Amino acid sequence: MPQSNRTAVRALGVALGWLPLLAGGAPPAGAGTVLPLGTDLGEEAFTRPREVFRSEAAGGHKSYMVLLGDVAFSSPRLLGTVARQAGISCATCHVNGTTNPLLYVPGLSTHPGNFDTTSAVFNPKTDDGILDPLTVPSLRGAHLLAPYGHDGRTLSLRDFVRNVVVNEFAGAEPPAQILDALVIYIEDIDFAPNRRLGAGGRLVGAVTAAEQRGRTLFFRPFAHDASLSCGGCHQPAEAFVDHRQHDVGSGGLYKTPTLLNANFNAPYFHDGRFADYGEVVAYFDTVFRLGFSARDRTDLVAYLSAIGDGERAVIADDVDTRVRELTDFAVVLDTALPQHDAAAATLVVDALNRELRELTEKFPERKDSAVTGGLAERSRARSELKELVLSLHGLDDAIQAGRFEAAAAALGTYRAQLPPTVAAMRAARNWSLFDRQIHDAHFAALRQLYQAGADSASATTASQLPPRPSMSPTN
Repeated sequence: MPQSNRTAVRALGVALGWLPLLAGGAPPAGAGTVLPLGTDLGEEAFTRPREVFRSEAAGGHKSYMVLLGDVAFSSPRLLGTVARQAGISCATCHVNGTTNPLLYVPGLSTHPGNFDTTSAVFNPKTDDGILDPLTVPSLRGAHLLAPYGHDGRTLSLRDFVRNVVVNEFAGAEPPAQILDALVIYIEDIDFAPNRRLGAGGRLVGAVTAAEQRGRTLFFRPFAHDASLSCGGCHQPAEAFVDHRQHDVGSGGLYKTPTLLNANFNAPYFHDGRFADYGEVVAYFDTVFRLGFSARDRTDLVAYLSAIGDGERAVIADDVDTRVRELTDFAVVLDTALPQHDAAAATLVVDALNRELRELTEKFPERKDSAVTGGLAERSRARSELKELVLSLHGLDDAIQAGRFEAAAAALGTYRAQLPPTVAAMRAARNWSLFDRQIHDAHFAALRQLYQAGADSASATTASQLPPRPSMSPTN
């Protein structure tokens, strides 16, 4: 790890007790996590991206392979040791197959929403010695957006997914069926529909004057090179891409990103340097000498916002959404257990276990001062969820022992316990993190706690450092 590029990271590691991990060793004993203090994996988000699947939109249902891919996408077991210990899965970065604008890992991110996957933390073999974080791309409409990666150098989605699992996150070579399922799942994720867009990406309906002027600017040739325009690269009939790489002065060749649902994909550019459309438009105006007026910039932003929208692209997290996900995961076992597919079944149990544990934390304990009511309801919900987790232990034990009939019976027990658990969660909802006020108060208290811990750690580290040499002259 070249000193010139990693000095700041190592200094942070010393301050936070993270240095053993940066050096390739085990995480510090008792640290509780392999990632540094200040890491944000997006747990604070109150809303979640809406999942839209091509198969369901066509009037069908998600296939076994789509459901298996969803399970694998949600399970840290697919990735390497550090990611597993940190509880990171594909879904951590790509929430419901989209982005995670809150993602931030000190030393690996320069700001929320980007992340360096070529560092020594997750896979020392792929460490390039450069702090070069990339934004997390949305996977909506991925079947239309080849080639893959910000630099667009991977033609195959299967090759791209395998590289992320094996190289970026040091996972074992995934079984062929699991890798195929991941690809099929990703290819089934669709854009959130936008009624403002008609055939060929044409803006329809009640188009405002600003949007119309913005559309004209979008297709207007650049003054210094008439072969260039926004619409020349972001081709409306091709999901607003041209499947090519371009140098727009941002540090290399990068593929044209789609503008569909782009309202929900900030921050923008490959490294997330721009927070909103206004900053992006200002950049192109300056670099390509477009000569925009203030109104031109506003009009182009209006057009981009219209084509980048999506109906209910973001929805509030709730009990029923989580239960549907649990139900989808468990359906995979109906095929995996009779086929004695231990690899798939183990992934399902792991994904269910993690989802249930996360759900348990949605119902705060008595000691959480952010919640003052519903103690009995919260306690019951937590108790029911913990019993459900225990039932999974029996299921997992049977799978690992190869006793698939016993595993099927354990699955029946799990399913019988699910309805009363759901009822308990619904009854406790008003005193849970599914309530916006309680959610905000809970995380505000946590932020204060984390800040106090960080201040204490910094003070302790400073007190342990040797005294600075005197700057006064010596005799």
